[in-house]
Amino acid sequence: MSPQSEPNSWEDIMTDELDRGKYPRMPWHDVHCALWGPACRDIARHFVQRWNHAKRNKAPNEQTIPLLMPQHHMVLPHYMGRSTERDIESNAKVQKDISRQDTFSSRTPLEEIPLLMPREAGELHNSNLDNKLNGLDKNQHHLDQPRRVGQGLSFSLRKPKVEPLIPDMQLNGFVDDLDFVDLQGEMSVNAVTQADMKISDEWWETQEQGDQDVSAHETAQDGPRTPCRCQVIRSVSQWSAGNSQPEDSIHRAYCSLIEKSEHFVYIENQFFISGLSGDEIIQNRILEVLYRRILRAYKEQKCFRVVIVIPLLPGFQGRLDDGGAATVRAIMHWQYRTISRGKNSILHKLNALLGSKADDYISFYGLRTYGRLSDDGPLVTSQIYVHSKVLIIDDRVSLIGSSNINDRSLLGSRDSEICVVVEDTEFLESSMNGEPWKAGKFALSLRLSLWSEHLGLHAGEIKQISDPIADSTYKELWSATAKTNTAIFQEVFGCVPNDVILSRSAFRQSMSQWKEKIGHTTIDLGVAPEKLEYCENGETKAIDPMDKLKSVRGFLVLFPLEFMSQEDLRPVFVESEFYASPQVFH
Repeated sequence: MSPQSEPNSWEDIMTDELDRGKYPRMPWHDVHCALWGPACRDIARHFVQRWNHAKRNKAPNEQTIPLLMPQHHMVLPHYMGRSTERDIESNAKVQKDISRQDTFSSRTPLEEIPLLMPREAGELHNSNLDNKLNGLDKNQHHLDQPRRVGQGLSFSLRKPKVEPLIPDMQLNGFVDDLDFVDLQGEMSVNAVTQADMKISDEWWETQEQGDQDVSAHETAQDGPRTPCRCQVIRSVSQWSAGNSQPEDSIHRAYCSLIEKSEHFVYIENQFFISGLSGDEIIQNRILEVLYRRILRAYKEQKCFRVVIVIPLLPGFQGRLDDGGAATVRAIMHWQYRTISRGKNSILHKLNALLGSKADDYISFYGLRTYGRLSDDGPLVTSQIYVHSKVLIIDDRVSLIGSSNINDRSLLGSRDSEICVVVEDTEFLESSMNGEPWKAGKFALSLRLSLWSEHLGLHAGEIKQISDPIADSTYKELWSATAKTNTAIFQEVFGCVPNDVILSRSAFRQSMSQWKEKIGHTTIDLGVAPEKLEYCENGETKAIDPMDKLKSVRGFLVLFPLEFMSQEDLRPVFVESEFYASPQVFH
């Protein structure tokens, strides 16, 4: 097969596989963060743990792939050496002697390689272990604010006493005194003795003194810093990191943060697949926690908003109606099952109880843009593919990382993921629904940056979104902008997806009509005609599509809740995806 006919060919990177005059690259929206300080040690621990686990299991005799040796700060106080006679000072001395050596020889016996962050032997017998969390350390550390980047604090379970090393490396930390609401609504928190915490805090304070000495040059490069609390969380299990039990601290973080939210929840994610209590198929319970939190706000007659931004269509190969696009349709099925279709969807449940008032509490959006394929090329539109995984709570707490909202990312036993929870400790005067509110410097700046981009606001207009839940922001600006943009895009481009096309037959008819007008179509790329025709006083008139598009502000559009609502989008028996486990898609 020639490179030209091979999708994603790497043989000739300069050979185009698609006609750039017809098909642009899809724009992406993403959010990343960079860490400074002690939290980096936790990232390093995670990397070393996964690397060494992979080395042991997949390449134990490969000389060119070394085992990594943790630095002393990565082991103390988490690494409890094999000899119960060792104390911290002697262990630190040994580590200091080898601090410049980065790897173990591949000939080193595996039992000599220290495992990171072991649990205590007694804890392994605790049947409720997976439902318990520790509080975040109270110390303050610095966060780089303007670039959506974080600096952090390490895990709170830092017991310096010597224990037998065990082959389990589950991380136990999370945010300050957050309770995890399990499937039965029970709350439990791991206890750490005051004596242990005191010794641990003293050790970490010594370690962190050097981290706070930042040169003027570094500050100029990184920007201003603000104190914060930071906690690394992850999804790992036996296959991915060698844990004896799956770790789902990202899932528990999401649930706890949403449960404790006071005013609003803002989510950007590549996927949104979750389940309500009693759902036997989808196991993560982010949807249940959102549902309960909204009901509580309704019963208390308090203003509470949930804003969710996700891709308009899954970003997988194939047009929606293609025979090879069963994966696209399957993911759409599970997302609509979560959002609006069937008894397991959140909008179905809320509409049954709240009626039209459900829109006051939760809404779904996507991102879209337009432009020309070339200087003289056609005017086109494409979704902006939301690839970010961000949670912002009350302008005070942020969660940023790699985890999607689906079972694959959240259960711990499947895909491996890593995230960071950033909790502000310095605040600015702000407001929530017109009432005074102290917003965190980092969380507020992150939300304002995202919202101003989505809404197309200029620097002088940022104050319009400082209060995220007031009607003037949520209804008159955010929702109104999305509705206006959606209507304009639909009039000019006949965008897909939309709330007009309810079936595959209607989709085929629409695609056929557009193909007659412009000569070609794609699932996500809408192409505008040279002139828009409309009737006025019985006369047919034509205008330039750009005249209409000038009224578009930013990129925010409504998520099409009714798209393909008359279709069962699950794979059928003639498609290979039919024979795969449904878990593959959620």
